[in-house]
Amino acid sequence: MQLLTPRLTLTTLQPEDWLLFKAVHQDPMTMAWVSEIPDENDIRQRFMDRLAPWRVTSYHMLCLVIRLREGHHGIGLIGCSAEWQPWRQAEVGYMLLGEHCGQGYGGEALGALCEFLLSVEFHKLKATVIEGNHASRRILEKNGFSLEGCLRDNYQLRGEWVNDWVLGRLATAAEK
Repeated sequence: MQLLTPRLTLTTLQPEDWLLFKAVHQDPMTMAWVSEIPDENDIRQRFMDRLAPWRVTSYHMLCLVIRLREGHHGIGLIGCSAEWQPWRQAEVGYMLLGEHCGQGYGGEALGALCEFLLSVEFHKLKATVIEGNHASRRILEKNGFSLEGCLRDNYQLRGEWVNDWVLGRLATAAEK
């Protein structure tokens, strides 16, 4: 699978993407809003799980590598977990290396992923963001997501309970 934007190429995760995958999961700036930095064995297991071929009806996560079109440098990961039956929903997520944040790459990559998912007839896209992660929330809102609610004490981050914002985007009549 390959998705193109003006500045980016999104491609299915491959075995040769291990070093990028590991770097993203060990980047303190990236992981600040996700979890504690996992140990290398856990990162390796996540990587291996995401290498499986993906279809709309798959039960495992679609993982795409975000690369700059110019130079083909890997800058992050984006993907989704699908709930095709019976709901036709997918939860999206993205992680960029900290040095590439704030340059519009996350929004550009998310736009391409959303366009793809809606073209294969997902009815709803959703995302969960830790309350206070305004940058990630802005990326989602710029891509048509709306705040649907706040889940209180929904997640533990570094030993503290945090709230999660839940955002969603419904397919429009033109996208169905």
